[in-house]
Amino acid sequence: MIDAHHHLWRYDPLAHDWMTAAMGVLRRDFTMDDLAPLARAAGVRGTVAVQARRTEDETRFLLAAAAAHPLILGVVGWADAHGDRLEETVEAFARDPRLVGLREVLHDMPDVDYATSAAHRRLVAAAARADLAYDLLLRPEHLVAATRLVDAFPGVRFVVDHIAKPPRDATAGGPVDERRALWSRGIRALAERPNVACKLSGLLTEGDWGRWRADDVVPFLDLVLEAFGPRRCLVGSDWPVCTLAAGYGEAMGLVADYVATWSEDERAAVLEGSARSWYRLADTGGSHP
Repeated sequence: MIDAHHHLWRYDPLAHDWMTAAMGVLRRDFTMDDLAPLARAAGVRGTVAVQARRTEDETRFLLAAAAAHPLILGVVGWADAHGDRLEETVEAFARDPRLVGLREVLHDMPDVDYATSAAHRRLVAAAARADLAYDLLLRPEHLVAATRLVDAFPGVRFVVDHIAKPPRDATAGGPVDERRALWSRGIRALAERPNVACKLSGLLTEGDWGRWRADDVVPFLDLVLEAFGPRRCLVGSDWPVCTLAAGYGEAMGLVADYVATWSEDERAAVLEGSARSWYRLADTGGSHP
């Protein structure tokens, strides 16, 4: 398997201010020394490290981690969409072949239409010029704007993170049925665009962290895999955020178990091939692109 979505950090209470008191288990350092043995035990032969802070130093930190740890096949970094030297910054980052994508923390922006703002479109255009993938971190209410963004950039490889975070139960906030319907319509619309893939990640943290069953996520996997197909679906752990609800092996095992009875080609696409093709990762596990 390839874990197409995990994080690393040196914990800083100011930089990681999104970690609430309920997320106390995340308030410490998480490094490749922690992840590598977990990944090996789960049968993971390569990973994609994804930004968790909105700083360009975060991108440098992850690229340095990838240079030191061959298990990391690629990095999805961050660049300042409002920066005066955005294009030059992205170009400089992209000289490192380990950088395979960029993303913005869209679901934290006050404006639900921020995806189509001039500043964000400038960032996506910079990613396109560098031939990078672009991750979309969304909640259901952001899907309409994200679809408009995708239509404006048909040549960009977009990857939806965490299946756009549909609510699994009332703990996620808001009327669950309405938000699920909003999500279903929006994710199906994105799936109609052939330049969009979807990460089967973050599956357990949009509900009650202490009470879940694997069956809880099956309806969401059913819809996403039907809509996108195995060659546009990637598996990711969202480690260490997943530890709010489950261990690393459990998080990766949810999707592996779901596709266990599929054909060999379909399993290989979901568990490894799609990550390699959408992020253009190295062909050999454990080596750098």
